[in-house]
Amino acid sequence: MSVLFASLAAAGPLAVGWSVHTVWLRRSLRRARRDPLTGLRTRDGFTRRATVLLKDPRAVVVLADVDRFKQINDTHGHAAGDALLAAVAARLAHAVTPGGVAGRLGGDEFAAVVIDRDGTMADRLHTLARVLARPIDTAPAVHTTVSLGWVRAADHPGEDLSVLLRRADEAMYAAKHSGRPGPYRARLGRLLGSVAGRRPGRRGAA
Repeated sequence: MSVLFASLAAAGPLAVGWSVHTVWLRRSLRRARRDPLTGLRTRDGFTRRATVLLKDPRAVVVLADVDRFKQINDTHGHAAGDALLAAVAARLAHAVTPGGVAGRLGGDEFAAVVIDRDGTMADRLHTLARVLARPIDTAPAVHTTVSLGWVRAADHPGEDLSVLLRRADEAMYAAKHSGRPGPYRARLGRLLGSVAGRRPGRRGAA
């Protein structure tokens, strides 16, 4: 019996150690899937959730890119640029709730998948474009437009998230080069993008 108690006593600290390590590992994984600046999901975390949402035929994929971001950094400093990214992220996250997901793909580029339950996505994105262009509350001089491209998953059955993002990317770059703010919807038909998925100047559908 004493041997059994001795074994249990020796195993106790080891079990506690493994429990602590497991909790730390889970928290680290959660943090790794969140962007430290904006709090949005990273590309990996976004992909995991977005892939699930795309099973719904009402899913819409949105790509957003901050216009003239380098100019903001050069004029107001990197702290102002970070504040702008955080504000864009917070507004985008609010716009996709409930049920959607938003993520920061890198730099000043964001993505979202939203379930269009009532068929009003075009109107909602026009409103979102105006919201994203508002000045930052704490720095009224820091503001710019945000180019939006979007695509309905149902328009391209069988295409996965990566292809739909490329279509949204094409539409977003059409918006960026159109000379007027507002969301552009990806056209039906063949994907015309370059290797990077972008063809500057290609016109999308408003």
